[in-house]
Amino acid sequence: MIRALLIGREPGLELGYQYVTEPPYEAVVIGSLRLSELLRFREERVLAALAEGKPVYLYTPGLPEAPKNRALAGSLTAAQRELKNWGVLFTDGGRKKLVTAEEARALRSAGRQPSPGAVLTPLAKEILEGTK
Repeated sequence: MIRALLIGREPGLELGYQYVTEPPYEAVVIGSLRLSELLRFREERVLAALAEGKPVYLYTPGLPEAPKNRALAGSLTAAQRELKNWGVLFTDGGRKKLVTAEEARALRSAGRQPSPGAVLTPLAKEILEGTK
């Protein structure tokens, strides 16, 4: 099983990772964020993983509910957009399978394709397209 650094609470659904709190790990899963954490997100371990090209997933049911204050809701939307721009992949833990580079290599060597609706990391996509 692939090791993933867990930030926050463990997701309510099984995402297919063995959660760890220390290196080594191949991915990062953000299981939950409080309102204040999302607004001023600067988690060093997540930023380091993104800088190293490791996939980072944010479990969306672990996000705070949208506030009734429109200005605050707009700030939260902007914070989520910034995370997406950095390359954080959002998942609800539903039927979409998260495919990492390691899984993509195994699929390619077996001559198989990921399941429909799978979320591919950028490197996994390159591997399956045959460019890496």
